[in-house]
Amino acid sequence: MLEIVVKTENWERHVRVSAEELAGLVRRIGEEGDRFLVVQRIPDLPDVFAQVWHKTGGDYTLEHRDGAATRHFQVMTDGPEAVIAAMAGWARQEAGWDTGLDWSLLDMGPAREVPPLDLDGDEGEILEKRVREVLAGGYASRADLTEIAEHYLVTEDRRPVSREQAEALVDRLWLERVAEQSDWQGETDPERLTRAFAALQEAGITARENFTCCRTCGQSEIGGESEPDARGFAYFHTQCTDSAAAGQGLMLLYGGFDGSPETTTAIGHEVVAALEAAGLPTAWDGTPDQAITITPLDWRRRLVG
Repeated sequence: MLEIVVKTENWERHVRVSAEELAGLVRRIGEEGDRFLVVQRIPDLPDVFAQVWHKTGGDYTLEHRDGAATRHFQVMTDGPEAVIAAMAGWARQEAGWDTGLDWSLLDMGPAREVPPLDLDGDEGEILEKRVREVLAGGYASRADLTEIAEHYLVTEDRRPVSREQAEALVDRLWLERVAEQSDWQGETDPERLTRAFAALQEAGITARENFTCCRTCGQSEIGGESEPDARGFAYFHTQCTDSAAAGQGLMLLYGGFDGSPETTTAIGHEVVAALEAAGLPTAWDGTPDQAITITPLDWRRRLVG
């Protein structure tokens, strides 16, 4: 699999696709509402991406940005194969991936200067603390974090953080986290959790990570995530993620769709078995009204973006 995320005009998001799947996505674009795709590496890095635009019957416009708006390049091709080869090489970070194409440097205009944050009292520390908390959770993209940073201190008559200031703050903290995770070795506990959830999903239990904002929303919405033949569910919400990232373990909510205590208890046992098979320690008293807790837990979720 290629360590990339592909986003399409029609709002699809494909994580870690194969070279063949990437080729299929490139060949597909062209019709109204599905004329471009953007590719980012994993983890996402500011001002590093590749993208292609195509209208059926016309050429392909391939672009890539190499770390800054002043290094934004474009080339036109008459077919998808050159685009596919270049994008796959870019994704693999192969030496010379961009050779053989007549790239031109685009003038994106002067860089916009972002004024420093001018916040009252300890607002700067409060804002940065919140962004770091969500960042440590590992599920938010840079765009998600930017929205949080822009709106976190907003009041009825005051918007102290601009979009550009939020982006600058997020990019700084994001790159710090990318550098930190470069030293992580092997499979982490959140990756074991994802593996356990995948096994539950295959077994007919709807399993969702970082799902909704709270238990009330999770319980009301999990049914809409499920296949008709799903027997039950397991999930944790964003507040659970915050607790896990803070070193307090992870609480999992679960249940059976028929609402019976017997089914809920059976689903609980399946969830515990999947977690333990993935190497995660659990605490649960075996009753249907008690949440399952994963503890101890070393929460180091690698960023995707």
